[in-house]
Amino acid sequence: MGVLQVVTTVGSREEADRLAGALVGERLAACVQVVGPIWSRYWWQGEVETAEEWLCVVKTTEARYAAVEARVKALHSYEVPEITATPVVAGSAEYLDWVAAETRPVGG
Repeated sequence: MGVLQVVTTVGSREEADRLAGALVGERLAACVQVVGPIWSRYWWQGEVETAEEWLCVVKTTEARYAAVEARVKALHSYEVPEITATPVVAGSAEYLDWVAAETRPVGG
């Protein structure tokens, strides 16, 4: 079972806390690291926008990705949130095993 790092950005510390709490509490993520505030510049609806955001790095597995994506979309305040996943190609066996163990569905 492969481990992923899923990244999203949110518009407030409070939203980051809610998202992290839901993903970890529902065992969709073993850990969510929140970094911020960060500064972003991007195109949105034909205009260049600038925003203060918080970066959320979600540690999960390939098996849980679809559920993570659905939950992020359900909780996110943005119309089109960033949700990208990068496979972890190497890491300590103990850490990768921990991520897998902590993201197993309850009773699974």
